[in-house]
Amino acid sequence: MIRITDLKLPVSAGRKELINKAARELKVGESDILSLRIHRRSLDARKKPDLFYIYTVDVNIGKKSLKKARSKHNKFMSTPDEEYAVPLSGSEVMSERPVIIGCGPAGLFAAYLLSQQGYRPLILERGGDVNERTLKVNRFWKENSLDPDTNVQFGEGGAGTFSDGKLNTSVKDPCFRAKFVRETFAKHGADESILYEQKPHVGTDVLVNILESMRKEIESLGGEYRFHAKVTDIEYSGGKIRSVTVNGSEKIPCEVCIFAPGHSARDTFEMLSGKELIMQPKAFAFGVRIEHPQSMIDMSQYGRLSGKVLGPAAYKLTGKASDGRGVYSFCMCPGGYVVNASSEEGRLAVNGMSYSGRDSANANSALIVTVSPEDYVGYAPPGTTEALTGIEFQRNLERAAFEKGRGRIPQQLYGDFMTGTVSSSYGDFASCTKGETSFADLNEILPEFACRDIGEGIRSFGRKIRGFDRADAILSGVESRSSSPVRIVRDENCVSSIDGFYPCGEGAGYAGGIVSAAMDGLRCAEAIIKRYRKLD
Repeated sequence: MIRITDLKLPVSAGRKELINKAARELKVGESDILSLRIHRRSLDARKKPDLFYIYTVDVNIGKKSLKKARSKHNKFMSTPDEEYAVPLSGSEVMSERPVIIGCGPAGLFAAYLLSQQGYRPLILERGGDVNERTLKVNRFWKENSLDPDTNVQFGEGGAGTFSDGKLNTSVKDPCFRAKFVRETFAKHGADESILYEQKPHVGTDVLVNILESMRKEIESLGGEYRFHAKVTDIEYSGGKIRSVTVNGSEKIPCEVCIFAPGHSARDTFEMLSGKELIMQPKAFAFGVRIEHPQSMIDMSQYGRLSGKVLGPAAYKLTGKASDGRGVYSFCMCPGGYVVNASSEEGRLAVNGMSYSGRDSANANSALIVTVSPEDYVGYAPPGTTEALTGIEFQRNLERAAFEKGRGRIPQQLYGDFMTGTVSSSYGDFASCTKGETSFADLNEILPEFACRDIGEGIRSFGRKIRGFDRADAILSGVESRSSSPVRIVRDENCVSSIDGFYPCGEGAGYAGGIVSAAMDGLRCAEAIIKRYRKLD
């Protein structure tokens, strides 16, 4: 196979034009190309409204044609080996099968790999399966009836299920774990474009089916799922994990436990804070969701409307406020919805979500500022364990959002936010939300420094995307779950201060998004495989 880079074609061009371009680059006939696979595709919008895709492709032209292939631009080479490799099994013996707490992306992919390699894991999930979860989340959005264990944050698939399903990551990947993650999603029903798009996404509606398909494969290989199985205690002795307790009563023996509860398992972190685990507060970010008409974003990014050929446009914005604090967009959802993502009674958090079609009228993203433990320690009640101070800061924000919005998503137009005025109606476009909304003054929810920095950030971003700072842009609060405010310390073998206990994924402080969490799940599973023999 030959890899060719930097093939530039108009976005309207199809596979036939791509094969022709590759053949001309190699100076062979189209008939010499036996197969062509897209390795990467990115959008070039520098000359908008004339838009182009830049391709990297892997081509098979056979040995005979290879001898005459030439490229005056030196754009091709042999396709490198980029396959994910599973380590060899270790020699230690497990008397019990490994236990995985949580089946978000980290727990899911840890379970998937361990099942494939013969370790038959037991997966414990506090929430329901993805079908039950979908019903309860939709009921919550319609009726505001929260189930604290099965909601947008908890249940099969974790918080990533009700999101845009973005599969891009900035994490370095020399072992090709991200490639394995994308290939697994494609195997279980995702569109194959996720294998090569620069910014792949799946969508909530497709993720639901993928999760169910992966669960069936895991079960067919000897893994076992138990839903509504909340871990309420762990037991250890001699510095080693011995058991986990489920739902306050059932004790399950284990000597290997992957802890992947997600970033919102606050009661679980409270339980662990009394154990011999080294836990630390960590920096995270918070702020609001901002909505604009998707057509406005398309015109800014593409110079034209997206139409049938292009998907709705995305953006990524970063800036610095006058106090030196970073302000940036996060989890941008083209053609998406702002959703009520609460998981605790009396507290309210928002997130962004898109279906696979990304076909709502609005674009939304989080606009957030970073806070360190030094920033938020003063917001925790006296006596709060140091590692949990960030959780208390989040809870304070979410309690204020719930109260000011009277249990609904509090919203405010940007112009009113800047003057401290409660909005009375939307402007030229309405909000696209999942969950009830109410107008409120977000200045009464967020700390003063966050309001100032977000306001400055929006003004600055208006110079990058025309209309971003329009007065009727819709702000929703509060975006408080961008990442975990806690880290459970682990060593180079992914083991915590309790032997056999493997903190994993976003909740444990080692990931931020679907792919990075899934990669960390693979990393922890690999550590177990390298240490232990397969189960008999």
